[in-house]
Amino acid sequence: MEFLCYHRDRPDSVALRDELLEEHWSYMDQYAKELIARGPTFTRDGDAPTGSVHIVDLPDAAAARAFAFDEPNYQAGVYRDVLLRRWHNALGRTMWDFPGGSTGGNRYLVIGLGSGQSADLDVPSDQGELIAYGPLLSDDGSSWLGTAVLVQASDPDAARAVLTSDRYADIEVHDWEFGGRR
Repeated sequence: MEFLCYHRDRPDSVALRDELLEEHWSYMDQYAKELIARGPTFTRDGDAPTGSVHIVDLPDAAAARAFAFDEPNYQAGVYRDVLLRRWHNALGRTMWDFPGGSTGGNRYLVIGLGSGQSADLDVPSDQGELIAYGPLLSDDGSSWLGTAVLVQASDPDAARAVLTSDRYADIEVHDWEFGGRR
């Protein structure tokens, strides 16, 4: 089962986040085979992290909850909240398979929170800029709750345009970059 986990940082937690960087990476190293995508989100000016996204393939919801809530930054109070949802890997690949590589260009996490009937279940025909794409689902996988995308785009508005805007209660766009050890 695939899950999207987005930890949102608490205000003024950058120093603690920096202090725990090696612990965070070591924790994620344990999930290297299960990770589909990972990386931090940032303020628009790129000066400070705002969160951390992980898309992971785990056996069940209990394993996903353990992954999200045992994470060292979460345990230490770096994060203010966690969005944890089942997700479906509509591209069938990891971020490391993205043809555009791990550097260059503007990258974004786009989260569309569903409203009503499902939308954007089919992968857009122009997949060239998509790094990860898929629906957010209820715990049992039967209900559509939204869509989450990692995309390379010219700007936040172009990233937002990947989703059908009038089908969502809200669409969040976060500056994002490939994560992992440097």
